[in-house]
Amino acid sequence: MRCPFCSENDTRVIDSRLGKEGNNIRRRRECMACGKRFTTYERIEESLPLVVKKDGRREPFDRVKIIAGMQRACEKRPVSISTIERMVEKLESTLQESGEKEVDACRIGQAVMDALHDIDEVAYVRFASVYRQFRDINEFMAELKEILAKGGNDA
Repeated sequence: MRCPFCSENDTRVIDSRLGKEGNNIRRRRECMACGKRFTTYERIEESLPLVVKKDGRREPFDRVKIIAGMQRACEKRPVSISTIERMVEKLESTLQESGEKEVDACRIGQAVMDALHDIDEVAYVRFASVYRQFRDINEFMAELKEILAKGGNDA
């Protein structure tokens, strides 16, 4: 494993632990060259479907992209990174269980919006405003009115 600090390949594992959900292993490593420590995670490589973009391009499912988008939506909100990671893990499980080879990006975006709606409505609106590309304030207000009509969570 390459050291993120000095780029040397000579590192050793000093501690290994099973992840919270039992589906990964957390390893503490130490670089033999610079002595710094860092953490890596080992996960089973799972076959996820290709994502079909709006323009027809296909690309591999990228959990890092989804986590980054959710983190931006949840910025300065009371939503922990572990909550975001659990939502992405649930999405990945759903995609794997479907057995599909390809999935439309809009289905993934909708699943993310649904998950955010359940935990933080402000994060949901932030994500929806980017994902749905509201053309004007009226579309944005219509979305807000729909949330308010459903009762809201007082987020």
